[in-house]
Amino acid sequence: MKYVKLGNSQLEVSRICMGCMGFGDAQNGQHSWTLDEEHSREIIRRGLDLGVNFFDTAIGYQSGTSEQYLGRALKDFARREDVVVATKFLPRTQEEIAAGISGQQHIERMINTSLKNLGLDYVDLYIYHMWDYQTPLYDIMDGLNRIVKAGKARYIGISNCFAYQLAKANGLAQREGFAPFVSVQGHYNLIFREEEREMAKLCREDNIAMTPYSALAGGRLSKHPGETSKRLEEDSYAKLKYDATAQQDNVIIHRVAELAQKHGVSMTEVSLAWLLTKVTAPVVGATKLHHIEGAAKAVDLVLSPEELVYLEEEYVPHKLVGVMAQNTPGAAKQQHVWSTGNQPIENR
Repeated sequence: MKYVKLGNSQLEVSRICMGCMGFGDAQNGQHSWTLDEEHSREIIRRGLDLGVNFFDTAIGYQSGTSEQYLGRALKDFARREDVVVATKFLPRTQEEIAAGISGQQHIERMINTSLKNLGLDYVDLYIYHMWDYQTPLYDIMDGLNRIVKAGKARYIGISNCFAYQLAKANGLAQREGFAPFVSVQGHYNLIFREEEREMAKLCREDNIAMTPYSALAGGRLSKHPGETSKRLEEDSYAKLKYDATAQQDNVIIHRVAELAQKHGVSMTEVSLAWLLTKVTAPVVGATKLHHIEGAAKAVDLVLSPEELVYLEEEYVPHKLVGVMAQNTPGAAKQQHVWSTGNQPIENR
């Protein structure tokens, strides 16, 4: 495994981040492939053995049971100072807004619940899961700064935002002396490269770490054309993101398969080796041992400049999908639908 600083922070993270959305009580989730605690612990332990020290979860994953599984496993298998734990918080609910709960109060509630779930005194990275148009940005940044000052989070990150929003937030942080965002977790992979338009440039200039989700496009970049799996067949959210562009994406997927055969490696290794030339640490979900094993191997695969161009040259622009398609003021109400009840946030 190789390690790198996470943006402008002092966190030393593995080049692969283990995504923990697939861990948790299936009764509190929407996904048939959600792992029980025994199997989740097995994968977490294998990741640690392979040198993975960076773990990403969220309070919205299986109603907090993903956090609980991760926290108990890390307590048993690792020293706290050797791992980097990231979790995410949801926007205020309509009920909280009606009750007059401020953004600062909401963030305090969220971090306290996550810390209880994880069994930790602090998290290394606390992530703003999606832009909340019904809460003033000042309240969000002030609330996050308060938990950093209180020692409940070492650094803060953001997910599912546009480049102008990240720049605006960090500009406010600089002006007010608040903690800035050191990382961004967006939708980015070999068949969805819209982050390259503005976000990637901003991150390069300001040394903000990119830790993208959907690194393997819901499994599409890890399987040969025609090959299927339970997740590919049943993941309705991934279908929403990729089915409309399947024909053009398959051209690139065939090239991934071709290079995998040439190098004698898996498609996972090729797809992630490409992404590792662009970002700090992709978030790679794992529900089987070979998922994390393949991801770890990708760190050592070096593709030639010609091979990188070969993988990239057939890409065509894609429409925004999922959270980012709804990341507009008019979609704010829908964001709060996602954050109420026991329904988990999707994989993002």
